Amino acid sequence: MKIGLTGSSGTLGSYLTKNLKNIVKFNDKIENKKKVENWIKKNNFEVVIHLAAIVPVLKVKKNKSKALKINLNGTKNIVNSINKYSKKKVWLFYSSTSHVYSFSNKIKYETKKTKPLNYYGKTKKLAENYILNNQSKIIPCIGRIFSYTSLNQNKDFVIPSLILKLKSKKKNIYFDNLNHDRDFISIDDILKAIKKLMKFKKRGIFNICSGKKVNLKDILITLNKKYKKKIYIKDNNSKSTLFGSNYKLNSLGWKPSFDNYLKYIEKTYK
Repeated sequence: MKIGLTGSSGTLGSYLTKNLKNIVKFNDKIENKKKVENWIKKNNFEVVIHLAAIVPVLKVKKNKSKALKINLNGTKNIVNSINKYSKKKVWLFYSSTSHVYSFSNKIKYETKKTKPLNYYGKTKKLAENYILNNQSKIIPCIGRIFSYTSLNQNKDFVIPSLILKLKSKKKNIYFDNLNHDRDFISIDDILKAIKKLMKFKKRGIFNICSGKKVNLKDILITLNKKYKKKIYIKDNNSKSTLFGSNYKLNSLGWKPSFDNYLKYIEKTYK
């Protein structure tokens, strides 16, 4: 089975490249319509995994027009090219995000209404809508991936940014704005989820998450077991919470490989 992959240079994309067979990478600009069309025409894909996007929230905020071109128009190029040139139905996995949901103490289900919490989430939701409204030669599968980390993730993401501060030569390190609950999952569990969805050629929207909350402050304290720095945490007044239900994935026989994300963090970064 030949698998088309966009976004292969990213954290998740490079991980999938190492762990999936018969990958054909798209190495050009996703917003270039002709390049995308040629890639689709040249290859007789059964599966396309579309990860290409501008992801870090601050990066998106700084350049909204570029984020829209890549996250939305790039997705349109993939969808339109498949619908126009593919000779058979293509299972399309689209990497979406938990940011299509708003902060809430209530668990997020795929069936609930979405309200993107930032511009990044908005670009992803617009792309989701386009995929679902243009299905002529596509079997659409949207994976709303919640927070995750890995050793090669860049400093624009929360856990690498915490580690970067802990690595400084200062003995006393100050942190603020960490009183938030998030749903973290391992990158290996994301791979297993995609493989499971691909095996059954599932259609629809699936949360890819642990289904549990973990506080960022507790993650920092766990990371600091290695660095043993004197840390000072200033509590922010407003706490935010975002976590999801993984019931739909569980029903396919998938489940997270850990019960406690803090133990996973400790093991990964020891």
